[in-house]
Amino acid sequence: MFKKLFFFFFLFIAASASLVFSQVNSSPKREFRGAWVATVANIDWPSKPGLSTELQKAELLRILDDHKKTGINAIMFQVRPAADSFYGKGREPWSRYLNGVQGKAPSPYYDPLEFVITEAHKRGMELHAWFNPYRATLNLIDSHTSPQHITKQKPQWFFIYGGKKLFNPGVPEVRDYIVQVVLDVVRNYDIDGVHFDDYFYPYPEANQPIRDSETYYKYGSGFKNVEDWRRNNVDTLIHVLSDSIRTAKKHVKFGVSPFGIWRNLSQDPEGSESNGFDGYSKLYANARKWVQEGWLDYINPQIYFPFGYKVAPYDKLVDWWSDNTFGKHLYVGQGVYRSMENRPGWNDRRQIPDQIRYMRSNPRAQGSVFFSSKSVTNNMAGVKDSLRNDFYRFPALQPVMLWLDVIDPNPPYELVAKSLPNGVQLNWKEGTVSEDGDKAYGYVVYRFDKGQTINIENPANIVNISFNSLDTSFVDTAVSANKSYIYVVTAIDRLKNESSVSNTAEITVLR
Repeated sequence: MFKKLFFFFFLFIAASASLVFSQVNSSPKREFRGAWVATVANIDWPSKPGLSTELQKAELLRILDDHKKTGINAIMFQVRPAADSFYGKGREPWSRYLNGVQGKAPSPYYDPLEFVITEAHKRGMELHAWFNPYRATLNLIDSHTSPQHITKQKPQWFFIYGGKKLFNPGVPEVRDYIVQVVLDVVRNYDIDGVHFDDYFYPYPEANQPIRDSETYYKYGSGFKNVEDWRRNNVDTLIHVLSDSIRTAKKHVKFGVSPFGIWRNLSQDPEGSESNGFDGYSKLYANARKWVQEGWLDYINPQIYFPFGYKVAPYDKLVDWWSDNTFGKHLYVGQGVYRSMENRPGWNDRRQIPDQIRYMRSNPRAQGSVFFSSKSVTNNMAGVKDSLRNDFYRFPALQPVMLWLDVIDPNPPYELVAKSLPNGVQLNWKEGTVSEDGDKAYGYVVYRFDKGQTINIENPANIVNISFNSLDTSFVDTAVSANKSYIYVVTAIDRLKNESSVSNTAEITVLR
């Protein structure tokens, strides 16, 4: 009887250990975990135009806190939905989605972009400024645009399509203007990345030609057809902007979130095993070229399709994009908002979790970005539960970009631990300047049970990630009385390269 009990006890321990091991392995230490916070039409924030400054801030903090608890480590924050702004240090008017009237500043004054950067960084999240490059208005209602809006200052730069005013990408002055708009933010704000969505030339509408023939005749003489000229116009913007960002701030990442299909195999031998709408010929967005040429740091295709969907199968598209990143990062755009649809594939509530598992099984994919923020915070199809309890149970650092920075910072030193009534107080000293001149940008605190191997590759041991080099202390409250722990701390630089460990600090919690 004792042998049987011991056998079953052994099986239980082995199964438990296997479960823990599986959970740890399913949560990598390095992963991009993003969420799009859409401001256009008040999709995610603010909940409606005209809220007080206090309420706008409170809503934004609730969003960030919720995502922090979920394990999100990057926010794609829409700062320019329609040639307008959610920031004050630029050349375009305040968005009407902020205060109800375009050009009206917050009162009492605050800068939403500055605010969200500060608060995201406090929570160990990157903040990528999300721009819509070419959309200028969402409708043709004159009162919705201020007299200072660029459509009224430079009407010759625009064409009307689908009931909207859009920048004409073929006008050289347009490209110059958009680059300067983006550089206003790069230079004036402490952002981690510049992010473009999938709107380049407009999504086609029946019987509506793009009215840019006059511009083509003026500037397109070197091209065989208008399609190649249009693609070159977008290529030129991406290339010039990439170089400009690098020159302004070397650590700012540049990424684009294109439509999920570049080209189909039936159109191009380099295309994917799909049969759907493609960004190359319909939106004139040659996203594969942008990565191949090294103009982007990451590509974030919107693969908002289920497994088994013949027109655009999720797995085939993930595989195709992973084969065409040319050494740069792939973050898969996940359409959480579709998870409640009663359609084949989406009516299986395991669709998004299975997609994350499939993405993680590919070593050339580095993470996910979820559309949109509200879909996650509202726990559509239980996605938030899946992230919190399984996939994002442990924290993660953002993946490194060795083409931008390959040098690790120097480690902190003189780590000491002290037992307090509410936990363990840790203090350390900032490491010396590294060989590339960088100081620490932040720190990662690791905790181990006494006797446990010091293994900083296991994310289960991470207790805090901070983006504040000046904060060289931390109080760990998630400890048990009369138990002994060992701590180490590492430094991270702006691009999340990580140092070797500090000295160890051992402490027994006395309460």
